[in-house]
This record gives sequence, C-alpha cells and structure tokens, in this order.
Amino acid sequence: MAQRHLDPTEPAATAPPPHPTSASARGDAGAGPRADADTDALVGYLRAQATEFLRALRRHRESGTGAGTAPATGTGTGAGTGAAARTGAGTRTGTGTNAGANGTYGGPDRAAPSVDDVDAARALRRAARRISATLHTFQPLLDADWAEEMRPELAWLSGTLAMEHAYASRLERLLQALHRLSGSTAFPAPRPVGRTTVTTTVPPGVSTVPSVSAAAHPASANRGNLAVGAAKAGALLDRQLTLARTRAHSTALQALGSSRFHAVADKVALLASEVPLSSTGRGAAAAPDAAPVDLRPLATAAQERLTDAVAALPLVTAGSPYNAEALVHGLSPDPAPHPQDAPWHQVRLLLRLHRYALEALAGAEAGDAGAAEDTVDVRLLAAGEALNRHRDAAEAAAAAAQAARTPRIAPATAYALGVLHADQRHEVEAARYAFQHSWRKEPIRLP
Repeated sequence: MAQRHLDPTEPAATAPPPHPTSASARGDAGAGPRADADTDALVGYLRAQATEFLRALRRHRESGTGAGTAPATGTGTGAGTGAAARTGAGTRTGTGTNAGANGTYGGPDRAAPSVDDVDAARALRRAARRISATLHTFQPLLDADWAEEMRPELAWLSGTLAMEHAYASRLERLLQALHRLSGSTAFPAPRPVGRTTVTTTVPPGVSTVPSVSAAAHPASANRGNLAVGAAKAGALLDRQLTLARTRAHSTALQALGSSRFHAVADKVALLASEVPLSSTGRGAAAAPDAAPVDLRPLATAAQERLTDAVAALPLVTAGSPYNAEALVHGLSPDPAPHPQDAPWHQVRLLLRLHRYALEALAGAEAGDAGAAEDTVDVRLLAAGEALNRHRDAAEAAAAAAQAARTPRIAPATAYALGVLHADQRHEVEAARYAFQHSWRKEPIRLP
C-alpha cells in the first residue's frame, strides 16, 4: 500500500522532528549544545526538507497547479493512483488534460499565474534540489540503492518544473536587451509565466465580452520604438520561445499528473517520517555508546571538489575587464553550447552542493536561535548569483544564435540577432568577472 502523505497543516507535519541538540538529547540542560554534526542531524535536515516539499505540494494544489480556469477534462483518478491524488498534500489530477495541456494554452491571450502558484512551484523545486543534493553529498551515510533511485527522480522533477519559468525569463531578458541596444526609452513590461484566473460577477441578463489582460501583450505596444530589424528579431524570438514555453507548460502539467511524479511524492512522504540509513549510519544512531558519525568530512569533501573545479577556471583571464574571451568561437557553425561555458556551469552546480552541505551543518549545530543564519557566507551568495547570471546569459545567447539560424529571415533581422548574441556573450564575460571578484574576497559572515 502506498504511503499516505503528511498533511502540512497538521502539527506533526509543520514542526520538524525533535532535534538531537535539544535538552533531552543532550542529557542535561547544563551540558550545552552538541558540537557534533552527526547522523541524527542529517536525518532531521532531510525530514525538514521533505516536509517543505509536501507543504509546497499542497500549496501548488490549492493554487490550481497553474492550469488556469478550466477544470480537467476527464474522470478524476481519485484514490486510485498516486498519493498526490489521495491526500491534501498532493495535487488531484484527472485522466484527461487540463485546459491547454495539449500543447496550446491560450496563445497570445494567456495570463500570468497567481503569485501563490509561482511561489509554490519555486518552493517545490527548492526542496527537491536540497534533498537531491543532500543525498549526493552524504550518500555514504544513507541507503545506497534508495539514494541512487531518488536522486535522478528529484532532478527530473525540479528540471521539468523549472523549464517554463526559464523560457519566460529568457524571452524577457532578450526583449529587454533589444530595447536597450536600440536606445529605446520604453522597455517591455515583464512577461507572464503562465495564467491566472480572473473572476467577475455579472448581473443576470447582461452580456459578457471576453477581456484581454493588459499583461497579455507586454511587448507589442513598445515594439514600434525599435528599428525594423530589431522589431522582427523580437517577434521571431517571441514566437520561438513562447512555443517552447507552451510545450514546457504542457510537459509540467503531464508530469504532475503522471504515475512517476506520484511515486516521487510517495517516497518523499516516506522520507518525512523515516530516513533510510546505511549500516554505518544505522550503527551510529542505534548504539548509544558508539562514536557519532561526523558530517564535516563529507561536507569538506564537497568543498574540496568545488575548490578544485574553481582552480581549473581561467580566473586570471576573467579578472581582466573586457577581455573578449567569451566571444571566442562566436561565429562557429556548431549549434552546440560554447565548450568554454561547461566548466563554469559545473562550478555552479558544485557551489550549490557546497552551500546545501553548509545548510545541513548549520541545522545540525543550531543549538541556539540564529545559529543557522550565522553560517551564511556573503561571498558564496554573491558567487552563486554571478554564476546564475552567467548561465542565464549563456542560454540567452544560444537562443539568439538559434533564432539567427532560421531560414529565409531578412538580413536586418539576422544582424539584430547577431548584435544581441554578442551582447549576451559580453554579459557572460561580465558574470565571470563578478564571480572571480566575489570568490577571491575573504569569507564574510553575516552578523
């Protein structure tokens, strides 16, 4: 029988399990907080993240899962399939598809999702990333088969839910860049990521006319301020990235209603109550007299992998402003991403693993209030933001290059896309400079 999800509104789900650093775990109140970050602390961190996952899943269900106004066109699965369809923590899905789940969900008249829906999806991805990263870093203390099975599933879920937002942000970034490069004073409004539901009360007997949200056409009003080539380039990017975003939206809806997602939700629900440990982890947790397994060596190993990867980066070159290194191979006919970007993307992933390992240690050592916040390193936060900008700019440049390969486009359009590509590669270069500037600073702790 599948595991029933915890309801995040219940006290047992909203509050994390008793922490081993409490007075009862320490033996007496005068002993002070435990300094050991041991297996019990890892269990507490994973259970807390699993609870956050279930809470976000419930919020996502209550906000309508981003499916808009129309209900599912089919018979609900009810209690038959998947824990997410059976409990308050999940998202009830139908055997049919939500409005627009067939690949088009409103065309140009789509509306933005609610703030709750966007926040819930972000929280769901956030918890999934942290659970997956913790399973990777501290795998020797966890059941190996279970961890290897969970990690790719969590990565699939997080990546699937992130695609729609990524395409919307990419289009927004490119349209903003087109207006900036054209010297236009009018910038397009932020583009929507999905759809919202607008409810109005109409008196009986009064005819209704479908209204179009002002945010449905954020860029068309300002496109007249652009040159012909830039305007056509913006229209081409709009078509291509909107189509990709629509497909990503449909893929996310199908994923949330799939048996694969329900299986992931079941496993996370089990994780919220019981963490499968390896023989090493179980031995340290079961034997009172056994020496606790320290988490710090595994966290240090994650930090060393990050340090080695950063050492392989050309930080000396990146430290020179306007070095034009990011523009190398800019005219290559190969549609594959720039090979020089891959090491930077890898460092971004390793930095994320390092940060999450520090979060686990912070939760383990939080014997008094505010101890977790004391471990936040401003240098790591700034470096992570720089690498996020690096990834966004690299992907935006690749999207501009892909659009420029469209057959039979006008020369002015191709030229505008080429200028846009070069601009985004300069943004890649600026992000690298910001990263090396942040990385070489002395570590700073927040007060």
